[in-house]
Amino acid sequence: MLKIASWIRQCDQASFERSFASFPGVKLENARLGPIDLTVVDGLLLSGGEDISASFLRQQLSDPGLIIDAEPARDRWEFEALDIALERGLPLLAICRGIQVLNVAMGGTLCLDIPNHDVIETERVHALRHSSCARYRFEAVNSTHHQALERVASSLTVEAWSPADEIIEQVRMNRAAWTVGVQYHPERHASYRLLFQDFVSHLGG
Repeated sequence: MLKIASWIRQCDQASFERSFASFPGVKLENARLGPIDLTVVDGLLLSGGEDISASFLRQQLSDPGLIIDAEPARDRWEFEALDIALERGLPLLAICRGIQVLNVAMGGTLCLDIPNHDVIETERVHALRHSSCARYRFEAVNSTHHQALERVASSLTVEAWSPADEIIEQVRMNRAAWTVGVQYHPERHASYRLLFQDFVSHLGG
């Protein structure tokens, strides 16, 4: 049985269970529910959630009030898990908050407040533009967020962005292990299944 370590909010649990239901040989472990031995997992999934705590950011805060509902315990777990995953050469999929954790850990910064971020998701579907090297070329994505990447870490390559607001929606990391970060939510719609298929296909490699 292949194991993926993650920290998943209760409100997202069902979506991720559906996304991985067709991979019976994969177990998704949730650090929110109990400890995970990161030395024996086969991959890391960084999922959506609240803002990263100010103490973990690599930038000055003009207004600390921009950080909403931070969870320091989750931050500590995810940044430590990411360090271990990178050291062990594990495949990594980073979603929404996850792409932000990845960027910050690699030395990047965040745009800490996006105007009108609270518009309901059905009104936040964005067409994308892609770089010539992009492997995943979804025409539009279901992207709703409060924060996003600002200065992109040098180890990350931008693959897709929204021309409507210039928000970066997809990156890959320049490392041997499969590593993709997306600002959108592939767990919420079957049209993004290819991302999960590729992620799973690289586990245990």
